[in-house]
Amino acid sequence: MSVNFDEVIDRVGTHSSKWDTMEAKYGVSPENGIAMWVADMDFRAPQVVQDALEKALDHGVHGYFGDDSEYRAALVSWVKRRHQWNVEPDWIVNATGLGNALSLCIRSFSEPGDGVIVFSPVYHAFARIINATSRRILESELVQRDGRYYMDFDALAASLTGNEKIVIFCSPHNPGGRVWLPDELRQLADFCEQHDLILVSDEVHNDLVYKGFKHHVLARAVPSIHHRLVTLVATTKTFNLAGCMIGSMVASDDALRSRLVHVAAATAGGRSFNRIGMLMCTAAWQGGDAWLDELIDYLSENKRIFEDGVGKIPGLRAMQIEATYLCWVDFTNTGMDREEFTRRVEQVAQIAVNHGNTFGAGGDTFLRFNIACRRQLVIEAVDRLTRAFSDLQ
Repeated sequence: MSVNFDEVIDRVGTHSSKWDTMEAKYGVSPENGIAMWVADMDFRAPQVVQDALEKALDHGVHGYFGDDSEYRAALVSWVKRRHQWNVEPDWIVNATGLGNALSLCIRSFSEPGDGVIVFSPVYHAFARIINATSRRILESELVQRDGRYYMDFDALAASLTGNEKIVIFCSPHNPGGRVWLPDELRQLADFCEQHDLILVSDEVHNDLVYKGFKHHVLARAVPSIHHRLVTLVATTKTFNLAGCMIGSMVASDDALRSRLVHVAAATAGGRSFNRIGMLMCTAAWQGGDAWLDELIDYLSENKRIFEDGVGKIPGLRAMQIEATYLCWVDFTNTGMDREEFTRRVEQVAQIAVNHGNTFGAGGDTFLRFNIACRRQLVIEAVDRLTRAFSDLQ
């Protein structure tokens, strides 16, 4: 197969969060601006997903969704062949997206006022959900060595107050693009054992890994942690299906899974999920392999163009991402404050990006750029950034 990722697809006026709200949020008009913020892609979903939708539309009856065994089988098959991870169908607990899954995990394994640990800077929704559930967020700031992030367990241990119950872990890391190594995962698991913490591993970007790197499923890398581990997976990032609002929690431990099911039933009412979303996700996991392989090749070149181009602009440094399509750019060496370098990106270059401070401690000097768009926009973005900071050259 051959996918045309260079196809021009106008998303303005399609209820796109990424394109239709960026002017109100960032002052960047979609008429002249480039949307590089929200973490979805500007590409069509795989044809197998389109075919599943057409079949459902032709049938014409869109009642409550019932039997999810085909979805479970598709998930099990996907993680087996892509990650060599053996999952039983009954280990899966579904949710209306991974934001909902994360909220369910927090409600299941902690009480209001308890501490929840994150490794920051990290996906901004973590803090929002922790705060919304009336828990206390404890940020363990990642340390940089040779342009890569590392966890600092000594500093984290020293900051504990004793009422922490959960660690939320982002693997691969968003926004740093780190692929964590098995030794690091073992250290994290040991830390959770020592301090009696439930570990929630958000692995939504697990398929978006570049050649030369490998994602290690935590459950497979450290099977001994199964009694305190919940893994979050979804099709949303892999296949650009964020609008499906379907995600899954995988827990091999009966007690953990039972608690998740109980809390989900108590807070979500019925257990019927978005019918169209379930059909799309099932189709993607059943037949999206070739599409994904082509996507990774395409994103790899976008990544090279962006990182090389940004690297030539004095004062800017792009962290070399190993996974995801989210580039993390440090503006420290421009000598500018956050307001000034952000103004240049948004008002001069007319690029809408995520602000680094929203990712928590350690993010103030950064901006996050989404390169999952047609290549000409990546080239144009680099050119605009070069001109916006031309006085530094």
